[in-house]
Amino acid sequence: MAEIKWTVEGRRFRNAEEYQAALRDKERIDSITGNLRLDNPKDVETLYLELKKGQYTFESIVGRQFDDNIYELYQKIKREEKKAEEEKAARKEKRKQQVQKIEKFVKPSKKQKKSEGGAKLEDFDKNMQAQIMAVLRKKERKRRILMAVCMFLCIISFGYLGAYYQVSAKSAREFEELTALKEAGAQSAYSGNKKVEIHLTDKDTTVPDILPEYEKIHQKNQKLIGWVKIDDTIIDYPVMQTVNNEYYLDHNFNQEEDRNGCIFMDYQCDVIKGCDNIILYGHHMKSGKMFGTLNKYSSQSYYEEHPTIQFDTIYEKGTYQVMYVFRSKVYSEEDVTFKYYQFINAASEMEFNSYLNEMAALSLYDTGVTAGYGDRLLTLSTCDYQEKKGRFVVVAKKIK
Repeated sequence: MAEIKWTVEGRRFRNAEEYQAALRDKERIDSITGNLRLDNPKDVETLYLELKKGQYTFESIVGRQFDDNIYELYQKIKREEKKAEEEKAARKEKRKQQVQKIEKFVKPSKKQKKSEGGAKLEDFDKNMQAQIMAVLRKKERKRRILMAVCMFLCIISFGYLGAYYQVSAKSAREFEELTALKEAGAQSAYSGNKKVEIHLTDKDTTVPDILPEYEKIHQKNQKLIGWVKIDDTIIDYPVMQTVNNEYYLDHNFNQEEDRNGCIFMDYQCDVIKGCDNIILYGHHMKSGKMFGTLNKYSSQSYYEEHPTIQFDTIYEKGTYQVMYVFRSKVYSEEDVTFKYYQFINAASEMEFNSYLNEMAALSLYDTGVTAGYGDRLLTLSTCDYQEKKGRFVVVAKKIK
């Protein structure tokens, strides 16, 4: 009976002392494993490392056997993990080889194409054939989707370009017609009909007669304010003016939407009462239209070939000599700096000279042309893509 009593974990002990030591080890083991799951590799590893560091000591064969069991369990887990990694690597390598075979079949190299016969679908096993066919179907679906997207984009692009060039061609024809009307009006004798008078807010102020060459054009669109031309260039356009500086950015002479827009005068300029500086704006179109060629003035040789600008208001002819050519930008309201687009009228001779000094300092080269207080200036402004919100500016002085 005593031998049976002195049994722990299936082991018999010879005396009470060994038996009590085994019971203490059993109690310690239960305490250690109480919050652990020995089927969880992480828990096993944690316990193994703790036992290895000697955090737990045992007095009997029960404790030592537990230590050995944890060691063997840990080693078994590591062997299984290693085996799983090797199998995973093997599957990955096998898959890689399969993919390479499929790619070689689906997209053979030039060398393979030249080889006799090359790989055939029948050369592969059924499983590989199924994979190859799946890849081929997937590639075909992608090809069809890509072709459909490309076709859609092409249709949209060609439609947009067609519409753009249609509008551009129409605008070009209209400008030619306006030019013809202008030339016809200049060549014909003045009709002698009742002259047009436009009254401003001050009813006692009347404008001069509209020049004969602009009468018929003005009848088509009363926003016409003048005409700008630079000999031997594409710049030969009517100039519009309205109550803001936005409308003619994307509308043509006939008030239709057109990304070429029109050349237009700053809404603050007044050709009746006069101003120190008339500012004209126009897009820098890649086609060269509007002010698309204005930046050619960055070359002094180009200036020497085109030293003057013809700008007529609808009431008065004018010839201007180029004085300054410079690059600037549109600044924020908070920036304290020279803003050429705010120079329309100078409050005094000192302010006028200050504006001129600022432009002279920015000028890309010295034209030798100067101006004094009382002279009338003309500024042509367009976008400059060398910097964000950049502007290219040409300033000229009226000489007749």
